[in-house]
Amino acid sequence: MKRSIIITGGAGFIGSHVVRLFVNKYPEYKIINLDKLTYAGNLANLRDIEDRPNYRFVKMDICDFEGVLKLMQEEHVDGIIHLAAESHVDRSIKDPFTFAQTNVMGTLSLLQAAKAYWEPMGWQMQHCAVPCRFYHISTDEVYGALEMTHPEGIEPPFTTKASSGKHHLAYGEKFFTEDLKYQPHSPYSAAKASSDHFVRAFHDTFGMPTIVTNCSNNYGPYQFPEKLIPLFINNIRHRKPLPVYGKGENVRDWLYVEDHARAIDVIFHQGKIAETYNIGGFNEWKNIDIIKVLINTVDRLLGRPEGADMDLITYVTDRAGHDLRYAIDSSKLQRELGWEPSLQFEEGIEKTVRWYLDNQAWMDNVTSGDYQKYYEDMYKNR
Repeated sequence: MKRSIIITGGAGFIGSHVVRLFVNKYPEYKIINLDKLTYAGNLANLRDIEDRPNYRFVKMDICDFEGVLKLMQEEHVDGIIHLAAESHVDRSIKDPFTFAQTNVMGTLSLLQAAKAYWEPMGWQMQHCAVPCRFYHISTDEVYGALEMTHPEGIEPPFTTKASSGKHHLAYGEKFFTEDLKYQPHSPYSAAKASSDHFVRAFHDTFGMPTIVTNCSNNYGPYQFPEKLIPLFINNIRHRKPLPVYGKGENVRDWLYVEDHARAIDVIFHQGKIAETYNIGGFNEWKNIDIIKVLINTVDRLLGRPEGADMDLITYVTDRAGHDLRYAIDSSKLQRELGWEPSLQFEEGIEKTVRWYLDNQAWMDNVTSGDYQKYYEDMYKNR
């Protein structure tokens, strides 16, 4: 094999799309999917590529330093794409210890294993023509929150232009850029911020070839249905309440997951060592507006009168420390590596809703928890 790459969290939402892309696009690479198979990991996400000769799944906790090091030695690993993380903010508020263990100590375990294996070889494997690479995927939430500002009295959203020259609708004049100071507000974002610092420290201290990216909210197929878009699609389908935090005024920048996977591919192969790249969709939406789009789309595709399920919206007490606005400026990535989103939100959300409506068996298997019992039985004697 030309390269041997570990992708952590490869059975999860974003990770499964990255694994699929790399397995299909690079048959000369060995792709090792390392996943603990927590509630968010589901190998059904990868049924279409599980028998490929260049793919291997390994059930392992990233906190298992000895296990990771042994796997790297066995497979002659020259690249790590690190996506494994606890990522749900509500869960982090209830259980911050788990988030610190996985997101911080898990990342440190991977870094230590990579250092132990790569450093004696001068950070380059004999079989590989390029240096080893540790690519850490993070979140825009580490930057904190942005204000809802507007120029000359114009109420948002308004048309603005990013530094790349790309026009888009925005709810403020400021955006997250790579040089912003970190200001995490939740246990989840604090744990991710800490892991980012460890990755950069391993470059600065030991010379490890690292890259960090911070991405906006992802949406698309195979997302665990505790997240807003798949949860609400399923609830609308079954006419269940749609719980909206506060007034639904919080703004997020949304990116179709396959566009994120393409960005990861480009950055892993062409990104500069020790650089940070922000990945975003130039696509800001208030939560309440997304919910209304989802209702209209689901109703239309199910043959109901459009908007018939608006009465499912139920306003609930806002989440503690709920950041008002996130907005990524990914101009650096566009300018230096030529990447940009391929889908407009309206097209992406149509594809996403259709996928969940067409894959109710997958949704039922996840929401019932049956998939977890299946994997527990499969691996309990191994």
